Amino acid sequence: MVLNIRTGQLDIGRFGWKAGQPTVEQQAAGAFNGDIGITTSLFPNENCPESQVECRNAPNGGEPEVPDDRLGKLALYNRTLAVPAMRDLDNPQVRRGAELFMSSGCSSCHTPKFETGEHELEALSGQTILPYTDLLLHDMGPDLADNRPEFDANGQEWRTPPLWGIGLVETVNGHTRFMHDGRARNLTEAILWHGGEGAASRDIFKNLSAEDREAMIAFLRAL
Repeated sequence: MVLNIRTGQLDIGRFGWKAGQPTVEQQAAGAFNGDIGITTSLFPNENCPESQVECRNAPNGGEPEVPDDRLGKLALYNRTLAVPAMRDLDNPQVRRGAELFMSSGCSSCHTPKFETGEHELEALSGQTILPYTDLLLHDMGPDLADNRPEFDANGQEWRTPPLWGIGLVETVNGHTRFMHDGRARNLTEAILWHGGEGAASRDIFKNLSAEDREAMIAFLRAL
């Protein structure tokens, strides 16, 4: 449960590495402020410690720098972005990989399918979605820990990242680095970094034949 700044109430956290933001709007406003120092009504103070004199003296673009109407448009854009279509689903290797993904227990956290509830945007209501996440926090063990608590999440807990679109990361971003700090150079390394609650599935993957490991990676690349 995290603070919804708009309402002043605690809501379920759904966005960010540790599910620290309750809405797309607040996630975007937090990124504005924390990543590039731009203020909004949700985060009105410059992200400058006392010691960063040049930062504190830099020109200010307004109070706030991004007004609510622009922040609302950005949130609407993000909320209505289409998800990339899956690919190669008739490929026998991909189909085998999907079976292994399920039987290895990966789907217990990377939950394949949900149906959305009521939403103020009609187009987002009652939709069957395939995000491959449960949007919950899981203890991933000490090797993956950043030791930085956030609200109720401790330093070893992470929100299950959605896997839809993961096969297009290289196409879009020009790299194949994964995990919160980019430590995994590819999907195989990302799986091998799983610890804690993900250790059992990781060990199953490690003990698969080379052919079956390749099939599971092919499935992920098809998402």
